[in-house]
Amino acid sequence: MTVAAAGRTTGSKGISFLWDRKLDSYPDNGPRIFYLALTVLATIMLYYELYVGGSVSTLFLPKLHMSFTFYVYTVALSNLIGAFGSLFAGLTDRIGRTNIVAGGLVLTAIFVTFIIPAATNKWAFTIEGWLVGVIEGICLVATPALIRDFSPQVGRGTAMGFWTTGPVVGSLIVAVVASNTIPATVPNSFWTHEYHICGVAGLIVAVIAVLGMRELSPRLRDQLMVSMQDRVLIEAKAKGIDIEESLKNPWGQLLKLDVLASAFGISVFLFVYYTAVGFGLIFFVTVYGFSTKDGNGLGNWNWGFNCIAVVLFGFLSDRFHVRKPFMLAGGVAAAIMTIVWLEQIGHHPSYYTLAVIVAILAFTLGVAYVPWMASFTETVEAHNPALTATGLAIWGWILRVVVFALFMILPSFLSSVTPLVDYGGQVQAIVAQYPAFTLPASTLATLEKDPTNAAALAQAHAALGPNYIKDLLAAAKAPKADVAYLEAHGAAVANAAKQEPGQWKNWYWVCFGAIIVFLGTVPLMKGRWSPKKAREDEEAHEAMVAAEMAKLGLSSTASA
Repeated sequence: MTVAAAGRTTGSKGISFLWDRKLDSYPDNGPRIFYLALTVLATIMLYYELYVGGSVSTLFLPKLHMSFTFYVYTVALSNLIGAFGSLFAGLTDRIGRTNIVAGGLVLTAIFVTFIIPAATNKWAFTIEGWLVGVIEGICLVATPALIRDFSPQVGRGTAMGFWTTGPVVGSLIVAVVASNTIPATVPNSFWTHEYHICGVAGLIVAVIAVLGMRELSPRLRDQLMVSMQDRVLIEAKAKGIDIEESLKNPWGQLLKLDVLASAFGISVFLFVYYTAVGFGLIFFVTVYGFSTKDGNGLGNWNWGFNCIAVVLFGFLSDRFHVRKPFMLAGGVAAAIMTIVWLEQIGHHPSYYTLAVIVAILAFTLGVAYVPWMASFTETVEAHNPALTATGLAIWGWILRVVVFALFMILPSFLSSVTPLVDYGGQVQAIVAQYPAFTLPASTLATLEKDPTNAAALAQAHAALGPNYIKDLLAAAKAPKADVAYLEAHGAAVANAAKQEPGQWKNWYWVCFGAIIVFLGTVPLMKGRWSPKKAREDEEAHEAMVAAEMAKLGLSSTASA
């Protein structure tokens, strides 16, 4: 039997290769890795475009007159809308995957480059962001489905590790680009700069995806492939596959406890991750007083170490032939590091102390997540390998509904953040220029009536230092607009600053509880705990493949 080296497309001639992308034979390792790499590149770009706003949230919120609470709710609704995009992507089991991904990249690049940066008010920005969220919700399902199609179970952990670098590297690129292109002091209008950089990169990746992405024909992808040794048998069986029969009642086949519970478990496990993605910069700026530039710098540590973990432990879970022990170890370590993280709040750790803690926490999340992704696709395959995208659609829908609920409840936990984001920057700037405004209002009132009051002057000297007279005179000449702003918002900002550490602590305790819920769902998933037992299963499968090939008169070396 002759097998094509790269995988032949089915009848693609001339320009039709731009939409007729199906391969009628399973590709060799070189082309297969190329198609996997393109899928990972597409995923990275989509998440870079989705997350770029997080690097400039402290700039566009005041520029577009958007409160923190409004922003949180719009992010929540974006996830809810994206959830139904994920459900739609379940149709890629029938209609294919690559055209949706390539088309999605073109649309998101246009929005990020030209449309969103032109927004002049919060509603335009929000609605345009929702449209990008829908596309991302669809691709959230289509891209891991492509990864599964081109990666047998032996090696899927590594492949899923590289796919998981999509959201992680996307976040890392956001942080790296922002920390290197945003000056220490910038006007709020600078937020469009990061979108333009991202958009240009998106246009380039979109062209590459349109020209290069391919996918397996339905008869190939609808079978279970444990190792590359299955290749010849799968191609032989593909001729007799009844596509319509295998796709009947897809939701009924997969709405099972193991699929639903594991999807819910990983969704709540990612509370910490989504908090960092959406509000990490705001956390660092409002809790610890870092600049926008330094807040993004801490993001470099977060996403960099998470990226290392997802690739490394994807490989190790393949090497040891098991997923569950890594999920358990990563989950327990993440729970411990979440406690370490929240205990820093309210204290004054250094930049590098926080960097080390956030790096270790991010690493532990990666230890658990990638083996879960591989195990989830294997759990779906145990029900029906032809319904991979449907299973991932269920996961994508649950994930986004859970994230929607997360962001809807977040403002009730973090009510102090709104005055700090809305007014804190201006209050801080006024106080920095006129330090005397940090004195108690009663002291200032006393000095206004009697500038020679000894007790009030002593209080000013103790609080402001030897230059207290200069500071008092400067405050007396402050513009009325600054004084009025402090009178209107100063007390709210001061109270919020006192309340905020405790509120963030409470939220991270919720994240800790969510990790415990995840740990309880691990035993429900497909796969062995013991590497020895897992290897025995693979050997039994290899023997079955050899027997099937013998029945069909195929050489056992044809698949090598």
